[in-house]
Amino acid sequence: MTRETTDILIAGAGIAGLTAAACFGQAGYSVTLAAPRPPSRDKTEGDQRSTAFLDPATALFSQAGLWEALAPHAQPLQELHITDTTGWPPKIRDTRAFRSEAPGTPPLAQNLMNWRIADVLLNALESLPNVTLHWGAGFASMVTREREALLRLTDGTSLRARLVIGADGRGSTVREAAGIEAEISRFGQKALAFTVTHPQPHNNISTEVYNQGGPFTLIPLPDSAGQAQSAVVWMTPGPETLRLQALDDAAFSAEASTRSAGLLGPLTLASRRALFPIITLRAKALTAQRTALIAEAAHVIPPIGAQGLNTSLNDLAALLGSATPDTLGSRQHLDAYEKSRARDVAARVAAIGFYNRLTRSGLPPLQSLRLSGLKVVADLPPLRRAVMRAGMGG
Repeated sequence: MTRETTDILIAGAGIAGLTAAACFGQAGYSVTLAAPRPPSRDKTEGDQRSTAFLDPATALFSQAGLWEALAPHAQPLQELHITDTTGWPPKIRDTRAFRSEAPGTPPLAQNLMNWRIADVLLNALESLPNVTLHWGAGFASMVTREREALLRLTDGTSLRARLVIGADGRGSTVREAAGIEAEISRFGQKALAFTVTHPQPHNNISTEVYNQGGPFTLIPLPDSAGQAQSAVVWMTPGPETLRLQALDDAAFSAEASTRSAGLLGPLTLASRRALFPIITLRAKALTAQRTALIAEAAHVIPPIGAQGLNTSLNDLAALLGSATPDTLGSRQHLDAYEKSRARDVAARVAAIGFYNRLTRSGLPPLQSLRLSGLKVVADLPPLRRAVMRAGMGG
């Protein structure tokens, strides 16, 4: 049997997997990325979620020569507003703003639609001669040795690699093959992701509107045909999410407008609605022999505070930064990666999971605690700065 040789096999073609292939490819390693299908580049059929990239993520993209192509599609986020509401229809109790305190400082984040990110990344990968895109096959199995991993894909392809990167999502077959267990918590929530237009400008402000069931987050996007638009992530209990998903567009737009507390005026649905379950997941280890887990193969975090994909790209930056041509995939390399990321991953999974349980509650005592916590964090400058540093990857 002929066995192909590559420095790195990446399983999974989400944004983290694509970015990993581009970054390691730009660094000069031979890379094979395998996935059953490429992500959609189409505005209608592609991933309707958006990602607000924090400073460490944009630095990683810049290092790999990718930011220049992404930047024209990005919407800067100058401020984050947290709005606390109660009752139905929601009534605003308080709002706090988080912003860069020094004048002239860069935006808090840069927001892009996920389908657009995939398109830019695929264009970059297709131009790299040392990156092979192996569509139509996923990861099947592996046998690891001290110096290499022997791999088989679902179409029967056999490979030899120095490093296997599991970027194949929360149900990771790489994680399973490596014998790494995962801790999972479920919240009984789902999230709807979609795009809306609205009459009032968003002024480059991202707003999380809290009520029972979870946050309703409005994330600024570039104007479309002269209309202001935003991406939305709406977290609710599972049965309610299914009810909302079944509404016609007009009825859904009306419910979304009500849930937004009217902050940007009436919202009009401008995309399909994508549905995602809300969980936390943390792999009990990030590495095994010749194997590293990144992104949702390693951790899943509710979509609060732009932590999910940014945490994933922090994984990639650490894995790339601790690699050398001589040590790639070695125990030395993987130990350095595990040491640099394990504590941060555990802390973020625990903190965001706790915060989600608090903010989704409809119980008056917990709603009061939510409001009190918001005021304390926002009104005490040292605590506000510490929270912002943590949120921005500091």
